Amino acid sequence: MAQSFGILLKEWRSRRRLSQLELGLAANVSARHISFLETGRAHPSQSMVLRLSQSLKVPRSNRNSLLTAAGFAQAYAARSLDEPEMSEVNEAMAWMLERHDPYPAIALDRYWRVVRANRCATALLEPMGIGVNDSLLEAFVTAGPFAAALENRDEIARHLVSRLRTESAHLGGDSILDDAAERLAASLGDDGQLAETPLPAIVPARYRVGDITLSLFSTIAQFGSTEDIVLAEIKIEFMFPADDITRQALMANPQ
Repeated sequence: MAQSFGILLKEWRSRRRLSQLELGLAANVSARHISFLETGRAHPSQSMVLRLSQSLKVPRSNRNSLLTAAGFAQAYAARSLDEPEMSEVNEAMAWMLERHDPYPAIALDRYWRVVRANRCATALLEPMGIGVNDSLLEAFVTAGPFAAALENRDEIARHLVSRLRTESAHLGGDSILDDAAERLAASLGDDGQLAETPLPAIVPARYRVGDITLSLFSTIAQFGSTEDIVLAEIKIEFMFPADDITRQALMANPQ
């Protein structure tokens, strides 16, 4: 049975650890009205559903669920990147990835599947059995060539456990991300928590490639002002050399 709007609203408020008063202040409505909405004594307008969703930072796919529960049509589409109206997005993505060469860059979806990769990233990942539509997440948790090439796999895994749990919490809970986090934590023999001692500024991933080790750290970009479900979940990961050996090796192999 479909859940009521009031139940869904209360669940999201609880996930964000907000009181009715705090949510009311954020959405510019009274705590009394929030209470009435949660108990079903009041019915929200479409604009109110969207305002509360924004205040609660509800992902767009879940905003559709809130709208449906309140009796309104869904507002957010999930377009394929192959659709004509996404051509400018594809051009922008290609521009960013290509210009990051000779350093690796990849675009990933919600579940860390490779959506796009530049020339350098393709050359790095293909020998590890990873291409477009393959999951980096699965490669991390599986004892395969990717994990074998990662010299500091356990160190990176601890950071990944924390990141996956954060991403899942933002989404209101995601079974796939939660399962991957637990599998990684189990492989570490603990709960995957980071060390309590002071951590370095960056923790690069060290990949053994042939006779050298490439040490890379990442920064992540996402599309802003997007109202499409698929596009909002795409992350573009730009990798940079963390030492001179890596920089020289990548620069020696330009386009």
